[in-house]
Amino acid sequence: MLLRHIRYLLAVAEHRNFTRAAEALHVSQPTLSQQIRQLEDNLGAALFDRSGRGIRLTDAGEAYVRFARLALQDLEAGKRAMHDVRDLSRGSLRLAMTPTFTAYLIAPLLHRFNSLYPGLTLSVQEMPQDRLEAALAEDLLDIGIAFSGMHLADIQSEALFTETLSLMVGVTHPRAAGKALDAGDLEQQALVLLSQDFATRQHIDLYCRQQGIAPRIAIEANSISAIVELVRRGHLATILPTAIALEQPGLLALELTPGLPRRTVALLSRKGAWRSAACRAFATLAGQWRESSVPSAGQSDR
Repeated sequence: MLLRHIRYLLAVAEHRNFTRAAEALHVSQPTLSQQIRQLEDNLGAALFDRSGRGIRLTDAGEAYVRFARLALQDLEAGKRAMHDVRDLSRGSLRLAMTPTFTAYLIAPLLHRFNSLYPGLTLSVQEMPQDRLEAALAEDLLDIGIAFSGMHLADIQSEALFTETLSLMVGVTHPRAAGKALDAGDLEQQALVLLSQDFATRQHIDLYCRQQGIAPRIAIEANSISAIVELVRRGHLATILPTAIALEQPGLLALELTPGLPRRTVALLSRKGAWRSAACRAFATLAGQWRESSVPSAGQSDR
């Protein structure tokens, strides 16, 4: 049974005449009669009584037409829903990111996305990159924001921008008015750093090993907001993405020589996964954000 059979049935039921129904449908009357016969054969019952001068629905036809009208209404509603999803008036997006992005990227990016597409529902999670990639592979997420590098076999990466790390101090810190520091100066600074299960901390540790220095770590924490508050109070420094200092008041980013590591921020998704209209819209917005809102490697850290 095809959708046209339902449309033909309802037209004949409305007009009570094959000729007028055929004209309304822009088909020939023999074609219409043939299609109705096919439908009756498929259902195993006569839908119309053709014995009189006109035609009328049989009892079976009356029962079937009632459900056919409801079915056609549901199909038309489904078509409208499809259009709604395409024009982003409805839909959903499952997003995750690694923790440092919550401090400078996610709030303004999601605010912009929600302003553009208020009908879309977002589910946002924060998780380590290994868990994020596993969730993408299992189709528990639509898209993730993390870092380029070695990924699971079925994860694809789309570069967004290059993130820089900086030494950060509060505005009352003794170094706040200073110039760029040598890497060796880190050994003289009391630091509060992310704990070692963060990718950012792994970059910092690698930098220190390469420079042959042993940093003075006063506090380790697994909360970026806690680190920001500690640094704002004045006597501790930290190392975080440069953009955090631009987003968070009361922080200053100082340049180290040699420079701290840079890393490529990327959109991650499952290879071959179908991207919804909401997912495509978010990817487009994230790409535009890279060009207009995130400081590049060559931009001033102050």
